[in-house]
Amino acid sequence: MNLTPREIVAELDKYVVGQAKAKRAMAIALRNRFRRQQLTPDMAEDVAPKNILMIGPTGVGKTEIARRLAKLAQSPFVKVEASKFTEVGYVGRDVESMVRDLVDISVKMLKEEREAEVREHARGAAEERLLDLLLPPSPPVPASPLGEQSTEAQMARDHALSPTSTRDKLREQLHAGKLDQRTVEIDVRERGMSSMELVSGSNIEEIGINLRDMLPGMFQGKNKRRKVTVPEAFDLLIDEEAQKLIDMDSVLKSAITRVEQTGIIFIDEIDKIAGRDGGQGPDVSRGGVQRDLLPIVEGTTVNTKHGMVKTDHILFVAAGAFHVAKPSDLIPELQGRFPIRVELEALGKDDFVRILTEPRNALIKQYVALMATEGLTLTFTDDAVARIAEFSTTVNERTENIGARRLHTVLERLLDEVSFHASELGGQSVTVDAAYVDRMLADIVKSDDLSRYIL
Repeated sequence: MNLTPREIVAELDKYVVGQAKAKRAMAIALRNRFRRQQLTPDMAEDVAPKNILMIGPTGVGKTEIARRLAKLAQSPFVKVEASKFTEVGYVGRDVESMVRDLVDISVKMLKEEREAEVREHARGAAEERLLDLLLPPSPPVPASPLGEQSTEAQMARDHALSPTSTRDKLREQLHAGKLDQRTVEIDVRERGMSSMELVSGSNIEEIGINLRDMLPGMFQGKNKRRKVTVPEAFDLLIDEEAQKLIDMDSVLKSAITRVEQTGIIFIDEIDKIAGRDGGQGPDVSRGGVQRDLLPIVEGTTVNTKHGMVKTDHILFVAAGAFHVAKPSDLIPELQGRFPIRVELEALGKDDFVRILTEPRNALIKQYVALMATEGLTLTFTDDAVARIAEFSTTVNERTENIGARRLHTVLERLLDEVSFHASELGGQSVTVDAAYVDRMLADIVKSDDLSRYIL
């Protein structure tokens, strides 16, 4: 990935409206990774990633910016909630589990990439196996007692060649889809038993790793004979052949390297663990979670079921609303590990109009496409979009400000009737204008009680 910061921001603009400061910071962090790879190994080892702390209310695009950036860079990405982690000794997930999750995602990414590379080769091998199932190979031709040149020997050879022509005909029928209704019996490997089903405990990840090492046979699936249609059998055989062509040792090694060099961990709700010890109840563990999190962010080695992983060059992006707590409430060591801080702006009416219409996956485009599957043509006028944005802004101001997520709630309520009757309105057109929006939403928005519970 060799995009300049300006090009990275331009790509993010296709999906996220506004928040130029956050996009700029993320683009620089991503570009610095590329720059680091151009350095000598000795210098590169000492160049630590500049972790980012995003500060802003919910629903303004913090997670979306990080997720889109990871997809753009083809980096392993995992989002975790800081509030679900607790210090050792309390009920909750071990902070190291975020690294294990990231490695699992990286392995899945690499495996899919390798499968795509060998897909064509696997397809050919699967086709031959499927033809074997449809036409079992004929037995070898016995030697004729009258000699190889005799008429009987020639007839036997002609008979032996006939399955080849039959196989070619079957191949043509398979390509033409004429065998799709036929069924064949194949052996399918069932999914093995998960370690999570056997034991439970505070550190379930490590227990699962150890059990897999000690009792490998218990977690391997068994073959089961199944009768499936030809297309299903073809897909299953392609997957099976692809697995044979993939070197899993190489996949695991590359996956761990990708995590260590390009992995991104997004820690949401970090403000929920901000604060010092000394409170009552669950608050007492906040400082403990921060201390447990600190070595992961600083750089340590984590044991995963795929091998040891160093976190020194993983990019950590933390985010929080910080309504009550402040970034300075984090322990000083953790504050120092997030040197780049960006504040995201709250969204207003004009931002909502842009969010509804501009991005590639804009909400209105999604609803239009969904209704089109029923043969219904849905159209939104400009004044309708403006009214939706206005109502969403009003409800955010009067109740809880949940940012752009309010648009989902408002649109679902607005299109309730259309969505329910769409299957009966195939071939028709529905235009949503300002009057329609007022008819469906005005009464709800006017009443604080109704908008609080419905929108």
